[in-house]
Amino acid sequence: MNTVQPLIDIIAGARPNFMKIAPIMRALKSRQAAGSRLRVRLVHTGQHYDERMSGDFFRQLGIPDPDVNLEVGSGTQAEQTAAVMVRYEQLLRQTRSDLCLVVGDVTSTMACAIAAQKLGVPVAHVEGGIRSGDWGMPEEINRLVTDAITNWFFTTSEVANANLRKAGVADERIFFVGNTMIDTLLANLPHLRPPGFWADAGLQAGQYFVMTLHRPANVDDSQGFAILLRAVDEAVRRLPVVFPVHPRTAKTLAALPGIPASLRLVDPQPYLEFNYLVRNARGVITDSGGVTEETTVMGVPCVTLRDTTERPETVTLGTNELIGSDPAALKPALDRLFAGHWKTGSIPDKWDGYAGERIAERLDRLLCR
Repeated sequence: MNTVQPLIDIIAGARPNFMKIAPIMRALKSRQAAGSRLRVRLVHTGQHYDERMSGDFFRQLGIPDPDVNLEVGSGTQAEQTAAVMVRYEQLLRQTRSDLCLVVGDVTSTMACAIAAQKLGVPVAHVEGGIRSGDWGMPEEINRLVTDAITNWFFTTSEVANANLRKAGVADERIFFVGNTMIDTLLANLPHLRPPGFWADAGLQAGQYFVMTLHRPANVDDSQGFAILLRAVDEAVRRLPVVFPVHPRTAKTLAALPGIPASLRLVDPQPYLEFNYLVRNARGVITDSGGVTEETTVMGVPCVTLRDTTERPETVTLGTNELIGSDPAALKPALDRLFAGHWKTGSIPDKWDGYAGERIAERLDRLLCR
């Protein structure tokens, strides 16, 4: 009888990762209870170390405390990459795993993949194959590097599958499983709850917008950012705009002489509160790829202030519209929304809540055969 118990490292580095690992952790735990030999070591790199950006998500999504926290903290792209690689390499040298499972496209994803492969530990990439085509985005570099050294790919769409095949990846290494972030959303829809400021802010369903902005091209230049905020203020027709402020964005906001009256600046929100706001909003203004997936599933109109997207299915099938980086394009887009001319949208294939189970089943086959 085979008694080997393969060890999988599941890497979480930043808030977008947490929604993606929760269903995988849950599915692997369920398989363990049913007799699977797979073992899991949850590695938190500490790339997002703010309690609001990390701890709240772990608690709300039922993610267990990490087995290891590398505690890399803040720094430049290079500093964070180096710190994650050094500390993860040390961990692997102390206790080697049989697989490094990375998710998404943050710095920790790329850094842990590199460190693992350098030591001969195979890599699986959840959300592999997505591409924006914009090398000015740090996330795009992370995707390209990670996928160049990945052994097995767990993908969210046929577009991602085609990207990988075009890059020469063989079909037997590609597993179209769906979207684990949507697993998390569907599991938590019954539990969404208003944030503490809901009543005091006088918010009413369908009578406000939600905005998230953190891409360097949108928020790092104070003059350009001020122009963008004025364009938002003009486009929303005096409806309030709830604006959870990312730490990166807060630095630029602090340098501005004033904030438009429609904006309601709030701290980064826990998962359940943030998605309550999104679900009940008139629309969402964002530069985040992940938010466009959630709005697509919830049927909420979404405007993306970017020239490219790595999630084209949210545009071709979903409720998202890519309007470019010119703030002047915002008002015509929202005018169509106010006029009732927004598309209805549909949900992409396999965004059904079972991606985590598909991944766990495949991992069992790959590692316990």
